[in-house]
Parts: sequence; structure tokens; C-alpha cells
Amino acid sequence: MGEKEGDKTLFSKSERANIDSASPLAVRMRPKKLNEFIGQRHFLGPDNLLTRMLEADRLSSLIFYGPPGVGKTSLAAVIANHTKARFHYLSAPAASVKDIRQIIEQARDRLAAGRKRTVLFVDEIHRFNRAQQDVLLDDVEAGVLILIGATTENPFFSVNSPLISRSTVFRFEPLGKDDIVQLLETAIGDTQRGLGKLDIEAEPKALEFLAVMSDGDARKALTALEVAVLSQMARRTGADRADDGGRPGAGTSIKFNLDVAKESIQQKTIDYDGTGDTHYDLASALQKSMRGSDPDATVYWLARMLAGGEDVRFIARRIAVCAAEDVGNADPMATVLAASAVQISEFVGLPEAQLPLAQAALYVACAPKSNAAASAIWKATADVRQEPTQRVPKHLKDSHYQAAKKAGFGVDYKYPHNYEGGFVAQQYLPAAGKKYYMPTERGCEKNMKRYLQKLQTLIEKGVPVEDGAVEKD
Repeated sequence: MGEKEGDKTLFSKSERANIDSASPLAVRMRPKKLNEFIGQRHFLGPDNLLTRMLEADRLSSLIFYGPPGVGKTSLAAVIANHTKARFHYLSAPAASVKDIRQIIEQARDRLAAGRKRTVLFVDEIHRFNRAQQDVLLDDVEAGVLILIGATTENPFFSVNSPLISRSTVFRFEPLGKDDIVQLLETAIGDTQRGLGKLDIEAEPKALEFLAVMSDGDARKALTALEVAVLSQMARRTGADRADDGGRPGAGTSIKFNLDVAKESIQQKTIDYDGTGDTHYDLASALQKSMRGSDPDATVYWLARMLAGGEDVRFIARRIAVCAAEDVGNADPMATVLAASAVQISEFVGLPEAQLPLAQAALYVACAPKSNAAASAIWKATADVRQEPTQRVPKHLKDSHYQAAKKAGFGVDYKYPHNYEGGFVAQQYLPAAGKKYYMPTERGCEKNMKRYLQKLQTLIEKGVPVEDGAVEKD
């Protein structure tokens, strides 16, 4: 537990400067004012919601939700500097109910004495258990304290609904490439908190490379920049540093080019949560791209899931479901190929499993589409659950036991293969005229539709069995 104003009294200004100078670049470059904050313009730009709340000094409880490194903690600190409220920080994994009650009591005493309001920032609020979250409810609603919670998990699943209803949820997006480049340039030029005291010659391509490889995470980009600069400094000879009077980097420029940038961040980190929003969002994108007949989008989302470490069985199941639901009888081979992909990917494992998965996914994406089979089972299931139960007609009942024939079961059944064309008109469903399967004119299904229409014509004409379908000897 920490209290911002109290922390300042523990050290002198010079001591605090020494402590801050030891912090990583990503920590030192956190914005102090609202106009220094980069990104999240969808709610922090001019005339947008959070900006208006801060300008009007009508801050309510907030939930910041988004991936790491996009400014959730930084914005909470900016808000603390912007408001005149007392600021408390809690890390949810380390906090207890006692800590929360103590802060609430202090906040209540301040209000009673007519002093400042209280802002409580809870990092990783999704790690609070239900009891800890419930402790906050009444005082958040009463305005005793302003809660700012930060989480990488979807708060609508990980935070109590009553607490969500008392807060405004802001979703943070990964920073764009231009935002990251701007942040890196600011860090290079900042003489107080950044690397401005060093003579750094940064190539634009190198900065853009870090921006792309950090994938919207400002912390990763700044850390990579710091690694690159420090590694360049470490390569200098002791004599060079001695000539500079012990001041690292003085008098000699540091070359930050593309090769140095590549050395500082070896591999792009793929943002992927196997159980959270990313998991479900990418699965949804994959299935919707296959359904939408876009093979390029299909293989991209498939690659994203594989690169993120998704279980190949989960991917294979999604492809199989899409083949049955969205292609169906328009191209029955799609389901066969999807079933093969399930078996092969399970058998060979990664990295080879990507091949049958890609083949099946692309086949599904390029196949003609029909959800007629899926719609048929959905409609039939709805009738089974909601309508009066249909009884099996006597002539369709099982007749493979002696008592069945005495009861008349199966006696009047007409065996279609005994008739020319393999069809004979008879009642199969008690609810006459009920239609579930409505084949389309796409792919193989158009042939099924024409065949069914031909049979329906015979039925509607009421052709006698001996005229419409000749019984075989």
C-alpha cells in the first residue's frame, strides 16, 4: 500500500532524484501531465468523455481495461497529478481487506473534515476476490472515495457486476506505430527523464522497427531502446570513458541504427491470452472469415492463433464446426476435410499440424456456403423443446420383436427400395407440411433441392403408388 503525498516526505528532493534516476527508462518516461499522455484518443482526445470528466472535475470511479504497456497505470498517475484528491495505490495481489478498510476510513475522515477527496488506484483489480470487491461497493457508490481499477482481464467477467455498474469502463487499445515512434523520439530528446543528455543519432527505420516489434506496448519499446543505448555505451573502451571525465556517452555520439535495433529486441512478442478476450476474439475472427469466404483473412487469423500458442485441437474444432455449420451440404467434402484435419493435426503435432489446419481452413473459406443443414436442426430442436411432442407413427415403429406385429407396428410400412426410383409416398412426420430443411441453390445442395422438388411434385399430384412408383416383384 502506498500514499503518494506521504511518499514525498520520506526523502529530500535530491534523494528522490537519485532514486528516480535508477528507474528503468519506461518508468522514468511515464507522463506527468495530461498533455504528455500518448494514445487512447477515443476517450482522451478533445471533447471526449474522460477529458470532459477531468476538465469539469467530475471524476467518477473508473475501470481501465486493456493489454499491458498501453498506459493504464500511467494515466492513473496523471489523473492523480491533475486532481486535487489524495492518491492511494494498491496492488491487488498484495492487498488485504484490512488495507482497503484503512483507506476507506481515512477517506471518510477527510470528507468529514472538509478536506480533499480520495482516489484509490487498484492495479490488477481482477485479482481482488469477491469479498475484497464487495468491501468497496458502498463507499464507491456514496462517493467516499473514487476508485480507479486497472486490469488486463475483461472486467465484465472478472469484476463484480455491482462494482461495474458504479464505474465507467474505458477500454485501452494497443498504441499505434506512430504513437510508439513519438514516444521513442521524446525519450531520446528528454534531458531530465530520458536519454537527452546522451548524443544519440537514431535512424527513423530503427525507431519504426522497434515500434512494429513492440506491437503496441510502450514499455517494450522503451526497454528495447534503453537496452540498445546501454549496450552501445558498454562497447566503448575504458579509455574513451576516462577521457569523457567519467560521464557515460559524453563527447561521442551513439549510433542507433536498424542493426542495433534488431539486436535489442530479438523477437516480436505475440499478445495472446489463451483463456481471455484474445482467445475468443481470434477464434471468432477465424470462423467469421471462413464463413465470409475470405481466404486471406482466414489464414492470417489462423497464423495469429498458432503463433500465440493456441491449442491445435481447439483450432481444428473451430474449423470442423464452421465446415458443418456454414458450408454444410453445399460442399460435403468440407466436413470430410475438416475431420481429417482434426485427426492429422492431433497425430503429427506442431509445427507440421499447421499444414492440414491451413488446408482445411482455406477449403472451408473457398467452398460455397449454406447453413440450411444447421438451420434445420436448430428449428427441429426448438420444436422438440417448445411444441407438443410428436409420436412416432405406427408404421414407422420398430417391428423386430414378436409382440410388435400384434400391435400393428410396422405393418403398413412401405420399403422404398421395393419401388422404382427408390421412393414411395408415405407419412414420416405426424405434423403434415412441416418443413425444416430448405436447401439452397448453391453448390451440391442445388441438386438435393431439385431432387426433393421432384419428389414433392409426385406427392402433391397424389399419384397412386402403382402409377407413380412401381412396386418390384
